[in-house]
Amino acid sequence: MAVSTLAAPSRARLARGGPLERQANRLFWPFVGPALAFYGVLFLAPIVFAAWTSLYKWDGMGDMRWRGLDNYRTLLDDQAFHYAVMNTIKILVVGGVATFAVSFALTLALREMAGKMFARSVLFFPCLVNALVFGIAAGFLFGPNGPVNTVLGLLGVDAVPKWLSVDNLPAMIIGAIVWTATGYYTTIIMAAVDQIPTYLYEAAELEGANAWQRFRHVTLPLSWEVVSVCAVLWTVSSVKVFEIVLLFGGGSTVSNAPIQTWTTAMYVYFSAFPQSSVPKLGLAAAAAVVSLVMVGVFVVILRRLMRRDRVML
Repeated sequence: MAVSTLAAPSRARLARGGPLERQANRLFWPFVGPALAFYGVLFLAPIVFAAWTSLYKWDGMGDMRWRGLDNYRTLLDDQAFHYAVMNTIKILVVGGVATFAVSFALTLALREMAGKMFARSVLFFPCLVNALVFGIAAGFLFGPNGPVNTVLGLLGVDAVPKWLSVDNLPAMIIGAIVWTATGYYTTIIMAAVDQIPTYLYEAAELEGANAWQRFRHVTLPLSWEVVSVCAVLWTVSSVKVFEIVLLFGGGSTVSNAPIQTWTTAMYVYFSAFPQSSVPKLGLAAAAAVVSLVMVGVFVVILRRLMRRDRVML
């Protein structure tokens, strides 16, 4: 009876919440409110405005004329938008698989390397270089009379590939994106791998596990949360690819970029800022909304596919 008498006030205090909990509740909105206000003004409001604009025909200066879903129907019939969506999906899927495959391979090699910090810095360096450098380097290396074709000619290759032709540009662009992004994701994954206790690898080695088995049963499960976050980051960034495609496909003038190399970000830009026609902000907003929905769907599917129970050490 004494126990139940003492326990009743404690349960009541827990139900009401202690002083620390009440103080935390009072401080919640003052701390979170400004961040939510900035998020609403800088992100949610533009998204709503873009969705509303996508229902109109507008050049940015004159009156807005109602079109309903006609802008979205135009996207369905526009060959340039078809190229943009397909190229974006190729960058997302093909580029993502190649990037993470190379990142995992580098993780296996760097984990036991003596100079892994220096190697990690070297791998991360391409992320710091402006995309303009890659465009200039590609034009110099893979031009008709560039060093690559010159070396191939010396090796006896008569029919050298036209690296910068329209047919080969998508593969060249994906290769450049993979090269620049690999170091970034390798650095993030390695930061997670560094937190894995070494005794787990030692135990796996004592059990006879090879490098691949240690990676599959130790490294990957214990860094899975970080890998899933990297996958989401890649999904979001692949939809926003713009400048490297512009430089490979059009050099310094956007009017020369072939539509076979466009991404959804480039389609939005070309629709909003055309070179020789009236801006189509309604069409650009519709393409932006489709891109947002596409990346949202991919992120949701990706998070569900990569959902795993947390591994506790």
